[in-house]
Amino acid sequence: MILSETKKFAEDMAASAGPDRRVFALVGDLGAGKTAFAGFFLRALGVTDLVTSPTFVIMKNYPLVHSHFTRAYHIDCYRLKNPEEILLLGFAEILKDEKNIVLIEWADRIAGILPPETAWIDFTHVAEDSRAITVRPKQQ
Repeated sequence: MILSETKKFAEDMAASAGPDRRVFALVGDLGAGKTAFAGFFLRALGVTDLVTSPTFVIMKNYPLVHSHFTRAYHIDCYRLKNPEEILLLGFAEILKDEKNIVLIEWADRIAGILPPETAWIDFTHVAEDSRAITVRPKQQ
């Protein structure tokens, strides 16, 4: 996928979000397109703020005016040493609130604590300006 296709894919995924599909695990190498996807996804939900990687702050949240969701969380687990660190930031409470939608970069680092209904999205470099994006129902 080129960038315009990634944008369309992210918009379609955002449109598919609902009470049963609200946790999205983004997995792939550095520069594979996870943050770009998250930005397009969040913009499709109505976020007007500039969406940047939360690598150094771990978590950002955005208010939403949406039929299902009132808040979006964008989380980056790259710097975590173990899954328990995200729990110290209130992650379990975030997941419990069905009005939250959650996008997690480097989600494979906390796979064991993600709910079974998590949508896993893999990003792979294909060429300098192209990525392959695949969706799977669970961590493998």
